[in-house]
Amino acid sequence: MSGLRAVILLASLMLCSAIGFLGSAGPAVAEEVATWRLEQPKSPSAPTGVEGATAPIGLGHIGDIEFEAPNRGLLITAGNPPTIPAGVWEYNGVQWHELATVCGATDGRIAWAGPEEFWTVSDGRPGQIDSTTGALPPLEDNTLCHFAPPHPGSQLEVVGSYAHPAFEADSYQAMHAAGCIGPADCWFGGDPLPEPLIGAFQLHWNGSSVEAEPYPAEGHAIKDMFPFEGRLYESVSIAPGDRVSEEQLEVPVLHRINPKGVLPRFQPERGLPLQGGEESNPLDFLRLAAAEGALWAAAGEGEEGGGQVTVIRHAAGNWSQVLGPETHPTGMELFGEKVVRAIAAEPGTNSVWLALDTRSDARQPSPTATAVVAHVSSEGKLIEEQTLPSTAEIEAGVDPKGAAAKIACPAAGDCWLVTTQGWLFHLTTSAARAAEASSPDTDPAFAGLITYRPPDQGLPQVPPDAPPPDDSGLVEEAPNYGGTFAEAKAPTIESSIQAPLLTDLHSRVIHGSTLELRFHLAVKARVRLLAKRHKKLVASTPMHTFAAGNRKLLLMLNRKEWPTKLSLQTHPLAPLPTTTTKEAVGGPEHGGSGSNSISTGLHVLPEVPIFAQLELRP
Repeated sequence: MSGLRAVILLASLMLCSAIGFLGSAGPAVAEEVATWRLEQPKSPSAPTGVEGATAPIGLGHIGDIEFEAPNRGLLITAGNPPTIPAGVWEYNGVQWHELATVCGATDGRIAWAGPEEFWTVSDGRPGQIDSTTGALPPLEDNTLCHFAPPHPGSQLEVVGSYAHPAFEADSYQAMHAAGCIGPADCWFGGDPLPEPLIGAFQLHWNGSSVEAEPYPAEGHAIKDMFPFEGRLYESVSIAPGDRVSEEQLEVPVLHRINPKGVLPRFQPERGLPLQGGEESNPLDFLRLAAAEGALWAAAGEGEEGGGQVTVIRHAAGNWSQVLGPETHPTGMELFGEKVVRAIAAEPGTNSVWLALDTRSDARQPSPTATAVVAHVSSEGKLIEEQTLPSTAEIEAGVDPKGAAAKIACPAAGDCWLVTTQGWLFHLTTSAARAAEASSPDTDPAFAGLITYRPPDQGLPQVPPDAPPPDDSGLVEEAPNYGGTFAEAKAPTIESSIQAPLLTDLHSRVIHGSTLELRFHLAVKARVRLLAKRHKKLVASTPMHTFAAGNRKLLLMLNRKEWPTKLSLQTHPLAPLPTTTTKEAVGGPEHGGSGSNSISTGLHVLPEVPIFAQLELRP
């Protein structure tokens, strides 16, 4: 009987285990599958007289969408006037809302530098004009905005805005990529440098200033950046006519930027498993994403055609081809003639989502195009391909919202798709939506609306050369003391003025044709010396970045094109200090200091002794 009881007990335990196993597996089997659906934010308050503008509409061209956490995301838009201004929107886990009505962009980028800190590639502001031709400067995607709380616990502000004068050899070029290795190590890349320079335009934020650090020797446009394992990877677009310092058999389409203190700073990424090898790669530039210890890159056919959708993956120190001619010889049939617009690695999985489009629509986006997304595993399996809006949404009356343009996945089963027409689709479950709604991001840093962008650092700041005229009424007629006039002395006033950027200017000619200009800088600044013969520029120094202190410039002059005018171009990179002075009212004729200080910006140097030492004739 005891043996029978043991058998019964064992059978009962086995049955309970089986039931427990089925019970634990049951929810997994019956777990709700994440689905895509349109989830467009409501429009902000409409301008006066615009009816129905609070209903959801396209946000305009969205250049980028990036998440710091599932309940903290950003997108940057060119706007959809008059209802949607160009600017930045934030997702708090429940809904999208306007975060900034400044720093929008034609095709902007976003780079997270910390939980409450990020950068945007933004459009410039009008105002500069070429003094010689009257031309207006390019403004698209060639400035930077730095968002952060100015103090712990305060709301976000644009704490820094960076631009550069147009129509110069070192003017900012349009930027297409942005990424941060850390809060004090952010990079921004874009178009090739203008002729005759060779290289790709790059800016680097080192924690205190933005400096130009071009990618050397290769004039290929930088198109994408993504951080991975403490480095920043950037992809480039290879185009006919790109200027290089020397021809290479293998042109690297992917670079590594090492963190500060690691040399060399730039390294080419070699041995990528691409169709035809890198030297004859028929693909478009690589779109980048990373998650779960793997860096992914994807591209479709390039402008010349002949390529197929290719996905490669870097994990455990090696690159492998996930999709492409090596793994799918008939890969053209997998996605037809689609091109890759974006890629997003899905956290918690070994898979990625691709945003796909046709070549014709990529050139000329159609408002009636439908969005196509594909889910691909690391083994090269096509998990899912879907067209949006879904069949159910179309039956419910949802019209096409444009082709897929950008995609981001902050968590497993949680992705956002942006269309070319500025509409958003969200991949998630109803349970996840309810969970997000119950725990929204309540960080006060993202609570307010940012409407102010400070003056651009890097553009000339022209403080007055002298204090403004005094109109306080202190200067009056001397009182009449019964026929004897006391000697009237001009009163003095105490005022706070900005110190000049440049002081102690001295110059000399050495070796008969080299001008040496010495000067003192009050703050860190960019400085260049120009020599003109009438209206023609005949000599100039490169734009140098100097720390505050005593500095000098050397300029080689050509005796056959002797200058008739010298100008010094300066751009302070920090606020000028202020000084408190006591001055006699009325200027030099009354004992005042006058206006002999030199302002910043572009100015002629009439006070510099060079005119006494050089005979400005050929």
